[in-house]
Amino acid sequence: MTYPATAAKKLPTFSTIDVDQIKARIEGLIERNKRDIDTLLTNSDTFSWDDLPGAIEAMDEELASAWSPVSHLNHVRNSDELRDAYNACLPLLSAYSTWSGQHQSLYQAYQSIANSHDYAALDAGARTALDHALRDFKLAGVALPEDRKQRYGELKARLSELGAKFGENVLDATNAWSRQATEEELAGLPDSALAVARQAAEQKGLDGYLITLEFPSYFPVLTFCDNAELRREVYEANATRASELGPHSGQFDNATTIVEILDLRRELAEILDFDSYAALSLATKMADDPDQVVAFLRELAAKSRPQAQAEFNELEAYAREEHGVATLNAWDVGYYSEKLKQARYEVSQEDIRPYLPVNRVLPGLFEVAKRLWGVTIREVADFDSYHPDVQLYEIMRDDEVIARFYLDLYARAHKRGGAWMDGFSPRRMAGDSIQLPVAFLVCNFTPPVGDAPALLTHNELTTLFHEFGHGVHHMLTQQTVAAVSGVHGVPWDAVELPSQFLENWCWEPGALAFISGHHETGEPLPQALLDKMLAAKNFQSAMMMVRQLEFALFDFLLHMTWKGGDSTDVQKILDAVRSEVAVMPIPGFNRFQNSFSHIFAGGYAAGYYSYKWAEVLSADAFSRFEEEGIFNADTGLSFLQEVLEVGGSKEPMAAFIAFRGREPSIEPLLRHSGIAA
Repeated sequence: MTYPATAAKKLPTFSTIDVDQIKARIEGLIERNKRDIDTLLTNSDTFSWDDLPGAIEAMDEELASAWSPVSHLNHVRNSDELRDAYNACLPLLSAYSTWSGQHQSLYQAYQSIANSHDYAALDAGARTALDHALRDFKLAGVALPEDRKQRYGELKARLSELGAKFGENVLDATNAWSRQATEEELAGLPDSALAVARQAAEQKGLDGYLITLEFPSYFPVLTFCDNAELRREVYEANATRASELGPHSGQFDNATTIVEILDLRRELAEILDFDSYAALSLATKMADDPDQVVAFLRELAAKSRPQAQAEFNELEAYAREEHGVATLNAWDVGYYSEKLKQARYEVSQEDIRPYLPVNRVLPGLFEVAKRLWGVTIREVADFDSYHPDVQLYEIMRDDEVIARFYLDLYARAHKRGGAWMDGFSPRRMAGDSIQLPVAFLVCNFTPPVGDAPALLTHNELTTLFHEFGHGVHHMLTQQTVAAVSGVHGVPWDAVELPSQFLENWCWEPGALAFISGHHETGEPLPQALLDKMLAAKNFQSAMMMVRQLEFALFDFLLHMTWKGGDSTDVQKILDAVRSEVAVMPIPGFNRFQNSFSHIFAGGYAAGYYSYKWAEVLSADAFSRFEEEGIFNADTGLSFLQEVLEVGGSKEPMAAFIAFRGREPSIEPLLRHSGIAA
């Protein structure tokens, strides 16, 4: 296969970002873009791809290149000054998006290209980008009367501000809580978790140990700590973040923010003549209508809940009979689940951790990519960084750099929780050469302690592979139009396909043989331990399935049925969903929704179902590798060509069928999850 040459290479210069100049820089680029777009429209009556959409792509790419590093830093190295600058730019960017989306002359010019003889001569990527642009003009209200256009712009601007505020409240509430503890209080914690807690205390100049609400800190407490009262304290602090309850009750409360977001999303949908925000959300997704999504989630729940209930009943019986626990509380579930898992399989995440040092895992991950897609990955030593933990890598094919990515692996203060991939630049034509794609891959893993390498749990390993799957989707694309390059233009309910797909190699003995290796001896994961890990793979998998279905149904029904109300109405919808699908106990003080950043501060509003929707695709896609060999070069090439390289230029169902030879089946997902069909 011949790939076009790449030349235009750029990376963000974090050290040159002047917080005081951010707003002026963004404002200046927006005003320049608006002037240049109007000039393009007034200087010609006929338009081609290159002299209008192509020219606007170049303008918007310069704006994105200025904004992306600022947005990234706001998430990974948050400060009051940066937050203020970031928030000051949100209404400017929202207004620019509304201005361009509602620009009647611009819309007509795009329509004229679509109606011209030149349309058929465009490549698939440009045609799809043009089709999507015309769709998005309508979704931006280009056909609305002026008063409704103005209201649309006000709604989009306010929703942008509210999403940022929601995320800030979650981050601030997370940072505000910590708990000093003694070694006696932390009895049961493995040495690795104690070392992290000790290091956290030392960094703050404190004695003993420090527990925070960063995942690598609080999760071991809920899983291993023998002290039930401390487990409850940590659980409650985490479950009441950004709410009216808990240790900082009301200080960072997201309740009114949630209600305003829901009210404004509903109004936005009504302005565009959709029945609900859920229906508006699906206008750009694979799913046909809200009823199809609800039916899909409820079908999965119906197939999973009986087994989930049996798994929970078994856990209750074990806790009662083996440990004398009369009532299994929410803060007990993880603890006794770990004990039951140990009793049954004699394996723990902590047993596996010594065999997953980062300095062995990363070369292993890169070897998987090499075997599947014929690329090599090497680290870049000298670059403009924003934190000592950050690494830079470049992806090569035939000795040529084709993409770069930043890797920011560890949890720390002032960094948003969770894991994500974001693009700095897409692959696109830039003059006569191709601009390289550049990605940010961010996780919040347990940090290294002292001079030893960071040791990952198997859950962290799968998270790393998941985010790298998003990364290769962004970076291995062969599209040259930004709007459909990599993950751009891919419907949200299909974008998780490559990420969930890549997780499968974390369970394959043939891959684990070179992904794992003891951090001191280099010994690969022992066969006996591997056998136990594989045997325990689907331990309580149905309980985990219904937990995700709870989140997805809550999100979708909330946006499908919301007609107004207050925070108690939000809670009622969540309670109703839990009564339908959940099997684990949820205390009345739990305010999960107040920190559900995916749907209130991220891109998953009326779209959290996408994880399960795409998991059907990913499980079935991997089943072809199960049939033909997990490192079959032809199968890997087929996935590269039919899924990764096409980006958003092709409908995802057509791309899936081209790879799999048929439409997806739900059976591989249930089989991989150990759930009886």
